[in-house]
Amino acid sequence: MAAAGLALIGLAIAAWLGLPSRRATSSGTADDCAPAQAVEGEAPNLELQALAGGRVTLDGLRGRVVLLNAWATWCPPCRDELPALEAVSRRYAGQGLTVVGVNIGESPQAVQHFIDRSGVTFPIWLDPDEASLRAFGTVSLPSSFLIDTDGILRARWFGATCERELEAAINPWLGP
Repeated sequence: MAAAGLALIGLAIAAWLGLPSRRATSSGTADDCAPAQAVEGEAPNLELQALAGGRVTLDGLRGRVVLLNAWATWCPPCRDELPALEAVSRRYAGQGLTVVGVNIGESPQAVQHFIDRSGVTFPIWLDPDEASLRAFGTVSLPSSFLIDTDGILRARWFGATCERELEAAINPWLGP
């Protein structure tokens, strides 16, 4: 909840100061895409609730490349980034990519209502206590993390990114 509050305060200050917002379009341009930051280390094993029901773990996705995205429905950059995440999810699912959206701090009903209207088809996990943000060491929304088939964290993005940046980071880790 604290991270959500801080992010909301940051957005309010930016709006009050008249700072431009960054929109992550599907194609993206040089000034609207958070670049990938290369990292290496074991990804934490999250255990969360799936929006569709049941407990899920990040370790349960071993053997697949995972793009995990922390987001919230109230976060404009998070909403702007969803089309790029959906496009990458659809394009690379057959090559071993799983995109997972981890909603931070919202009720299942609010998230389901948003998903029903958005057209998002990739799995959504619920993180009411912000455990994923703590596990990955961030308070930034949106944040994304690329995890290889062995559970090793390979890249991260703090802020909204775009399809071009996602593809550039993901492609080296996918199968033929």
